[in-house]
Amino acid sequence: MAWTDAYQYAGKIFGKHSTAVNGSATQDQGSNQADANLPLKARIGGVLQLQKTPFIRAISQGSLIAMPDDANCLIRAISRVRLEIAGSLYRYYLNTGDQDANESFVQLYQNEQGDISEVMYYQRLTRFIPETIEDQQAFSGEAGAGLGDRTYTLWRTQLENQSDAQSIDAESSMSNLDSVFGDSDQIDYSRDAGDPNSEFVAPFKAQESRIDDAIGQHGLLQDIVFMPYSRALDGLRESLLISTEIVRSRDGDTSRREIHVDFMIGIPVELDRLLIQ
Repeated sequence: MAWTDAYQYAGKIFGKHSTAVNGSATQDQGSNQADANLPLKARIGGVLQLQKTPFIRAISQGSLIAMPDDANCLIRAISRVRLEIAGSLYRYYLNTGDQDANESFVQLYQNEQGDISEVMYYQRLTRFIPETIEDQQAFSGEAGAGLGDRTYTLWRTQLENQSDAQSIDAESSMSNLDSVFGDSDQIDYSRDAGDPNSEFVAPFKAQESRIDDAIGQHGLLQDIVFMPYSRALDGLRESLLISTEIVRSRDGDTSRREIHVDFMIGIPVELDRLLIQ
């Protein structure tokens, strides 16, 4: 069962349950030795190599994905996303995005049998700070609308009006807005979970524990409320992962809390095109 199938199967559970998050990322991940016994023998400091063919194909078909930077191929952080499904979900961060907008990670779903059944590459497209109660409710699905709606429209102005601190490198994916949007000012995505005929499905809830060094001294702990959307390109599925992230602690400091909404653009990656050394 792939990750996309797994959250389809468990969608009713996600909408009803949320696990409280306490303590620090270092306590959580350190106790589980997250830097050891990982899929593909990944480790912090390991070199992750991605073949460029899927990205060339996606960009030629009008995807918003940007070509990964060869200079940023080190695994800088590793996280476990805890969900109420069988199997395990890991994220290998090439850029954490804590200091700039260039967040990117490879996400792997490992099924109950220990097989990797889905690999996705994601990079941050833009970030939104929900400053009002109405915005926070919309991006948490608390109002019964917003995140979880059957479709989501990504507007060109969302990408054009972002500052350098909140958008991906203007010389990468931002430079191809004309070719991606054409004469239109919007791109429509369909919800990738739940009954396709339902106008609203409650977004999924999980918690992510990230370590930024092998011994788990530095890291991050956050609640995430998310919904995957997608659109079909020519023979390719482009994913738009909208994730509201409530940071509970950084390096064990629970006073450094924040909330933001990340728009992550992603494409599937074949396992045989991924190598970690």
